Formats: sequence, structure tokens, C-alpha cells
Amino acid sequence: MANNTSHLLNQEIDGQETAIAAMPHQDLAPNPDNSSVDDRPTAGQGGDTPYFDIRPASPGAADWLDLIRRDSHVAIAVIHLQTTLGVSTTAQQLLFANQSFCQLTQRHLSPPGQPKSLAQGELLAALSPTDQARLRQRFRRHVLNALLHYHYGVANLVAPRLCHAPLVVSVGDSHGEARQIELHLRTTTSGLRVTDIAPILRDRLTACWSTPPSHDQVTAQLLTQDSDLSLILRGLNPSNYSAEGYVLVEGVDVTQRETSKALTHLLVGREPVLGSDQFGRANQLLKHLFKADDSLLLSAEHSQAQLFLDLDQPEWTTKSYAVDDLQASVFFRATQRGDVLNVPDLSLHCATPCEQDVLKTGARSLLLIPLAMRSGLLGNSPTQMIGLVGLTSTQPYAFDTADCSNATTLIPALTATMRHSVRERFTNIHPSVRWRFEQEAERLSLGLPPAPIVFENVYPLYGISDIRGSSDERNRAIQQDLLTQFNLALAVVKTVQQVLNNALIQQLSLDLADHLTNLEEGISVDSEVSLLRYLQAEVERHFAYFADLSPAIHQAIDTYQAAIDPDHACVYRARAMYDQTINQINGCLRDTWNQWQQTMQAITPHYCDVEATDGIDHMIYAGRSIDPGFTEFQLKSLRYEQLRAVCDCARKGFDLKATYHTTMDITHLVLVQGFTVDICHDETTERLFDVRGTRDTRYEIVKKRIDKACDAETGDRITQPGKLTVVYSTVEEWQEYQRYFRYLHREGLVSNPIEHGAVEPLQGVSGLKFARVPVLAASPD
Repeated sequence: MANNTSHLLNQEIDGQETAIAAMPHQDLAPNPDNSSVDDRPTAGQGGDTPYFDIRPASPGAADWLDLIRRDSHVAIAVIHLQTTLGVSTTAQQLLFANQSFCQLTQRHLSPPGQPKSLAQGELLAALSPTDQARLRQRFRRHVLNALLHYHYGVANLVAPRLCHAPLVVSVGDSHGEARQIELHLRTTTSGLRVTDIAPILRDRLTACWSTPPSHDQVTAQLLTQDSDLSLILRGLNPSNYSAEGYVLVEGVDVTQRETSKALTHLLVGREPVLGSDQFGRANQLLKHLFKADDSLLLSAEHSQAQLFLDLDQPEWTTKSYAVDDLQASVFFRATQRGDVLNVPDLSLHCATPCEQDVLKTGARSLLLIPLAMRSGLLGNSPTQMIGLVGLTSTQPYAFDTADCSNATTLIPALTATMRHSVRERFTNIHPSVRWRFEQEAERLSLGLPPAPIVFENVYPLYGISDIRGSSDERNRAIQQDLLTQFNLALAVVKTVQQVLNNALIQQLSLDLADHLTNLEEGISVDSEVSLLRYLQAEVERHFAYFADLSPAIHQAIDTYQAAIDPDHACVYRARAMYDQTINQINGCLRDTWNQWQQTMQAITPHYCDVEATDGIDHMIYAGRSIDPGFTEFQLKSLRYEQLRAVCDCARKGFDLKATYHTTMDITHLVLVQGFTVDICHDETTERLFDVRGTRDTRYEIVKKRIDKACDAETGDRITQPGKLTVVYSTVEEWQEYQRYFRYLHREGLVSNPIEHGAVEPLQGVSGLKFARVPVLAASPD
């Protein structure tokens, strides 16, 4: 018997024998000669496609019919349809439905031989409005094919691919979960017959073609939006024609395939998955696809590996291990094999701390999907493990070979995601240097060894706007908060004294009074920590006992605890006001600088890093290794623009001092260096760049200490409130900046006089000079 064998399901309906065809998809696909199912010859009749026919009267026929009716995974139904000219509804009868179809549509099996009448749209009720519309549109194409056959006398004018292409719809199962079902509709030339057409429909068809069209003409019209035939198809109404026939409906559950497709689409999309909101959706799809209870990630870079758990939580649990310590683990075995590894019972494979940590989460079964990229070097080089995705189940032996096969198909998409995540490590890097980091990310993604990221011969431009007096202001805030908390503690102890005549409580009261006296005089460096520890150990620890002594004591303790800030576990009112003031000043200075950065970047692309502590400092690097078109004119333009930006920050400082009524001032300094430095990226440091080589170390020393430097003659700080200080080394540097001072004066940004002095020698650095000029407040508009 040929492989493409069709089966005839026979069922007695109203005493008549009816043949119902249910065939594999390849059998139902159109023949090259466009012959329909009913036109195919039975076995022994000749023709290209064998057609095997077993009648129910044959011995054993009832057994295989019952097998298809009750045990087939394909949902099968046959529906008889009838429309009458002038009647807007379609009469529908369900002639046959196997158990899979009934479960799919959540309806009961009818006794054999009894057709069931269906209400209009009853079978579509389980579908969404969108899926209902798509299915109706597909059926209309079958009707249109029959209409064209009736009107022009030519069969199968509508291309079979337009009629028979499957539709994937979503249907809720009995458990409330959405299942993805691939539906196939089948009709035949003799199975769906049109017997009459309304004049208006006949005229519209004739308006399309007065003579029979070709298959290509019909296809072109149907694929063109708002064409005449497309409009006819869209507006087909059962009242415009009389027709009768059978529709075969087949459905296959493709939830797993569609979930895998959706997951792959999500993983290989343009948007990054790791570290984004899309990760939650991808993680849910992954767990749903494999019916897993949880998931994990393992990433390895250089000699360190990190395990990520609790991936469905806002904060992942992270554990670190040395890669060498994973040698005996199932994780390492999976990457060495390069294949998906099914671990039926993890409790039998716990040789390493990493495996033990996973077992503690309740995982018993593991499905490990290794993500490894082969090195770009020639030869049989080892693979570089970049990550591993794990699915876990609380039950042993939860995964099987089908899961391994499905997981294997996901490896390319998961690897692409992990490779993308390597690139995304550099997305927040300054645009002017990001290109070099992206080059390095591409190298790493190909398995090549890391290469140093260096920008040579760049000019440094450093400046700082420092909040003068911030330390004193914070100390006053600490003092005020401690005084408040100690007074509240003393109030609790004095209330206890009224109830408890105890020598120790009297001494505790005297201690608190002594601390208050010392606090009123000032605080030391360790007062904030040591005094709070004292209160916790000597007063707060006994609150539970004190509170039971009397309601008054309980009230005093409530008053104390109400004043405690829950985030800091102490009174934090004055310090909160201080923090808010500092944050507002820093925010204003940063916003001002960022606005100027737009014009500065327009001069030449350059790297700029801004840090905010007590004020802000900025570090600019510019040169040809960053911008190949960099010139000396752009360097001078950038230096002058830096001075203008700092002057604007100084003006903002005047406004901030008035707004917050603070004693704090803001000082401003620019450090000049006429020669270039080399900067390199070091992943072991917090900064993006460090200067390289002993020649450039001097500049780093000066940069770290210059804002606290003093005038060698007077001993005063070289930075003063409301003034711009420029520190330089050579006569040539001063000559350049002297011109800039003249330009600033011309713009009304600074005034005379210009003060000069020498900087006290710093550790290892001497010979620095400074020039200082007052910054003018902005004139009112």
C-alpha cells in the first residue's frame, strides 16, 4: 500500500451510509492537476494517487472507526451546511465529531447516527473575535470557489493554497489554559455545491470578468486589498446564494510548536532580553514549554562563574563559584558535551557546592541547555562556555527525550541572546567611545581572547565645582539628630525612674545627661556610630522590659520609636534635610553641565564623565583616537567652552545659596594640562578609564588633591567661593588661558582683578601656579 493512504470513516446517519474522509495533510494537499478529493480514484481504478476504501461492513471496521473516534489526537468533525437564497442564516448540522474535537470545543459526543443541529456561530464561540473573523474569512474562500465554479463553469479557480492553508487559533482547555490549535478546512468541488445566485451578486461577479478568468487573475485580485473580488469576498452573505455541502474540519494541538516559535522570536528580536521586562515573558514561555517549576542561569567569564536563581523575582539570587570548582558538576559536563543534558535526579549528582545550592531550592530534575561558542582561532580549539540555561522540576524524572529534542532547537536562539547580552554590557557607555567597546564585544562573542581597550594621546580637561562647608553642615545635622534622639532616650529613662527605684537606672540617666552635655559642645569623627551603638545596647535593648512597667513608660517609648527613621534605625530629620539640600545642589549643577555638554559635543565628540558627591567634578578626554577629525582649533574651542560652562555652574551656585538659605558655598576649579595622556579600560576598577603609564601618574595625583591645595604664600585655599580658579604649569598654558579670561570678561561672565599665586607643593608634585577671577552673577531679565 502506498504511504499516502486516505481513510474513509463511515457512519450510519438517518439510515443512510455516508462516507467521511479524514486524511493526512499531504493527502489533502492539492494535486498538481488540481483534482479534488472526491475526484481521486479508489484503489484499483488507476490514477496517480491510490485511494483505499474499507466499508463498515468489512470485518473489524468498527474497531478502527472507534479508534479514530475516541483515540485520535487529530480533532475531526464533518459539518453539513445549507444556505437558501434570501435567508441570512446558514443551517448547520454536525454529522461527525471525534472525542478530540469534542474536548477541544467542550461539547459532548452525540450517539452515533444522530446528527446535531448547530446554532449560528455555535462552533466559533470558543474562539476570540479575531480568530472567528479569520476562520470565517477562510471559509468564505471555499464558498467563493464554489460561486466562481457555478458562475463561470470552471472548477477550482481559487488557488488551493488560499483555501487550504492552516490557521492557528487559540482555544481555552478545560483547565483554563490557552491551547494553540492548527485548523484545516476542507471542501471539494462536488462536496460544496451552489445552486443559485442573487442577481446583485451575479452582476458583481460579471463586473469583475465577463468571461472566465484564469487562476492567476483570481489570485491577483484576492491578494490585492480592496480589489473588486476582495470586496465581494469580504461582503459575502448567505442570503445572496443557495448552496449545500460538507466541510471537513481538522485540528491539531500545536501549542508546544507555537510556544517554541514565540520564544525564539522573542530571543532573537532586536530588543535585549536579559535585564529587561521581556525576560519575564521569555522565562514564563520557557517554563511553560517544558512544564518546569523554575529556571536558572549560569554564566561564566574568565575564571569566575555566577549562578542566578529566583529569576521570576525582581531581585535575582546570585551565587559565585570558581570555574575550576565546577569541573565535577553536571553543569560542566553539559558544556563539555555541547548537548542538552537531562539530569533525572539531582540528589544523585551533588559533588559540587553549585549543585548543592540548586538542590536546596527544591529542584530534583534538571534540563541543562549549554550555550557555548567556538573560538575563532583555527584548528580544534576548545569551546568557550558563555552560559547555561537550566529548567528545574521538584519531581525526579520530570524531563524526557522529547524535552531534550525541543531544547536543542532553542540553543541557537538562546546563544544569540547570551551573545547579545555580552554586547549590551556596553550600552550605557558614553557614545563617543562606545564603538571601541562594541568592537571588543564582537571579539568576545566570537570566542577571541580579550584585547585591551586603549585611547592614546588624548587631552585631559578636568574641572570641579565643590560645595565648601558641606562637612561642617553635615556635622551640625548629625549633632542635631543625636541631641534629639538622646533627649527622647532621657525622657524614657526619667519616666522609668518614676516607677523603678533602681540604682542602675539612675546611673543610666546620668550617663545620658553627660552625653547630652558633650553633644552640645560638638561631635567627634566617630560620634555618629559610637553614640548610636550606645543607645541600642544600653537603652533600646531594655524597651520591652520598660514598656511593661507602666502606660506612661509605654507612651514615652512610643514617642521615641515614632521619631526613628525606619531606613536608618535612628533619628534622621536634620540629616535628611541636609541630604536633600546636597542632592538638589548636585542635581542643579549636573543639569547645568549636561546642557553645556550638548554644545561641547558639537565641537568634537569626546568622552566626558561626571561624578556627584559634595558637588560635581567632570573629566573630559578628547583627541584623534576618539574623533579622527580632531584638530587644535577644536581643542581650544573645547577648553574655552569648559570655562563658560563652569562659570554658568558658578552662577547657578549663587541662586542655590539664596534658595536654600545655607551657609555652604560652591567653589570652582579647572586644571590645565598641555600634554596628552593615554587612557585604558580596566574591568577590575569602578572607573571606565584609568590613565596609563608613569608619565600620566603625575596628572592623576594632581587631580585628586588639587581642590584642597593652598596658596604657597598665604596658606589660604586656592579655591574661593564665587570665584573661578585655573591651575596651570607653564607660561604657554597661562598665555592661552589669559586670552580666555579676557573673552569671559568681554562676555560679562567674570570681572577683574585676576589674582595670581603659586600652589603649595603637593606630594610628589611642585611648580604649579594658579589664577583666580570673580564670577559675575547673571543679570536679572
